[in-house]
Amino acid sequence: MRLAIMQPYLFPYLGYFQLIRAVDAFVIYDDVDFIKGGWINRNYILGHADKQLVTLPLQGASPNKRINQLEVSARHKLLQTIRQCYGKAPHFAAVYPVLMDIFSQQTSQLALLLEYQLRSICAYLGLQPKWFVSSAMEKAAGLRGQGKILDICDVLGATRYINLPGGKSLYDREAFAERGLQLSFLQPGAVCYRQFGRKFVPGLSIVDVMMFNDREQCAKLLDAYELV
Repeated sequence: MRLAIMQPYLFPYLGYFQLIRAVDAFVIYDDVDFIKGGWINRNYILGHADKQLVTLPLQGASPNKRINQLEVSARHKLLQTIRQCYGKAPHFAAVYPVLMDIFSQQTSQLALLLEYQLRSICAYLGLQPKWFVSSAMEKAAGLRGQGKILDICDVLGATRYINLPGGKSLYDREAFAERGLQLSFLQPGAVCYRQFGRKFVPGLSIVDVMMFNDREQCAKLLDAYELV
């Protein structure tokens, strides 16, 4: 079984969903420390001049808290910003209702909202992995880093663990091989598509991809990767 384990991010970039496309099961890694200034509650969209950072406000955000201990505050401004930036995008009418549904969820818990967001976007994109949530799994206590990842792989019976390129400095192939696991990294391919006829701005969130590409085009972009 091919497995990926990732923290839940706000509107992750295309590579995150390519990773979900590449695996059989996906673990939402919500019982790890919140990273202030990371991508858990913010991301880039296409602004009127260049990329624009959007942020989901949190209550009492702290690196001393885990992701599943945080709560969301007001969220309507984020939706307004997306509407202002993408109101004339070719697939706004199809995508915006998905985003409205996500942010209409009554939960104030960040982890639950981000989980719903990931599931909703995957449903739109036609991705159907088997879902797990780290905090709900029975696993060894007190483990961190690579040890915790290996334990989750053992619990779920994974045979291959796939991570994004940023994990190359975090994981040791020999340690995985000793547990009977193949360690691979996803390498996204070059991506370019039309954005209002302007010069292409790369590295934006999945919202940008969906606003400018229909489901068939999105499917092709999701397959634009290799495993190394």
